[in-house]
Amino acid sequence: MTVNGPVPAARTQGRGPTIWLAGTPEDLKEWMPLGIAGIVTNTVVLNQYAKEHGTVIDLLKKYLDITDKPIVMEIDGHSVEELLEVGKVFTDLSDQIILKIPCTVIGLKAFSILKDEGVETFCTTVFSLTQAAAVAQAGAAHILPFCEPVKEVGGDPTKLVRDCAQMFKGWQQRPYIMAALIRTVETAHAAFRDGCDELVTMWTVYRDMMDHPLTEQWNKTFMDEWADMHENGLLEGVPVRSH
Repeated sequence: MTVNGPVPAARTQGRGPTIWLAGTPEDLKEWMPLGIAGIVTNTVVLNQYAKEHGTVIDLLKKYLDITDKPIVMEIDGHSVEELLEVGKVFTDLSDQIILKIPCTVIGLKAFSILKDEGVETFCTTVFSLTQAAAVAQAGAAHILPFCEPVKEVGGDPTKLVRDCAQMFKGWQQRPYIMAALIRTVETAHAAFRDGCDELVTMWTVYRDMMDHPLTEQWNKTFMDEWADMHENGLLEGVPVRSH
């Protein structure tokens, strides 16, 4: 069954890899119009930010206030029934909200049920190719290989991204590969290089993705020339502002 939802609809435009952000509503507001695909949460940031905004539902409403793009809500529970009941509370809030469910056996069952209902889902905490294959077959539309935790124990942070890209190659209805827990620009670079369809990171890392010493050097060179043209009257009639 084809999975419906805001992400597959947007993906038909052929743009990618897409960038998703995590952060508070206040921090994300200025970045969301800049080509960001959506907002992604996990229970760690939800626990932190909800304490600052009232409740988790209050926090989600503030995310909804700042964007019309998808908001990925991570849920958890001890049974399939609990996952489905909890998930319905959040998806009933808005069509923008998509469920993110941990990689577990009960998660497999939830993915299968939700796929049959045409509901889009993300699978988080994926650390192996066997897990990725299982949740993909169960119906998860997005697979989230965790990157930085692998690096922290001496592994290659984006090897699973590469392995998933190779495994899913040729699937007619393959899931999207979202590189997750990206804490540095270097790991973001590796994830893009190794074939992720999507990447989620904190807004601070996204901001730092624009930094490069040679970019800074050449931007200064060009700005100095621009200022020189202005000082010598070569930009007469152009609304240049002096700094």
